[in-house]
Amino acid sequence: MIKKENVNSIDTYISQFPAEVQEILQEIRQVIKEVAPEAEEKISYQMPTFYLDGNLVHFAAYKNHIGFYPAPSGIEKFKHELSKYKSAKGSVQFPLNQPIPFDLIRKIVGFRVTENQALSEGKKKKHKTEAGIKNKNVNDDPELGKKDDR
Repeated sequence: MIKKENVNSIDTYISQFPAEVQEILQEIRQVIKEVAPEAEEKISYQMPTFYLDGNLVHFAAYKNHIGFYPAPSGIEKFKHELSKYKSAKGSVQFPLNQPIPFDLIRKIVGFRVTENQALSEGKKKKHKTEAGIKNKNVNDDPELGKKDDR
């Protein structure tokens, strides 16, 4: 098997595999780039990773399958469509001896983009609110400085 831990780019990762596997990996990469053009490519957990407001998806090649890692939410959302594949909490295996479901990968990535962006917006709003409360000063709001004379 290939030593993936020494890889520092997706191009290098893909280049280590036989031509027919490289073709599949490049097509998965292209599908992800089409759905998430702003996503950053990197190697994380020794596998190709796309990052957009957090880890979006990972994928990897193995002897008999392609591993696709869209987080547990991606597996749960598409559990019916993924039911014919071996899967776990945050991963699914697409056998190399069957057609790779590129359209399904496209839908899962789209879901993950929307999910990550919503989570990121929620964090930004929460951070803004918390910062506003921390920076609130008695002098900024005369009501905060009043004593209760009851």
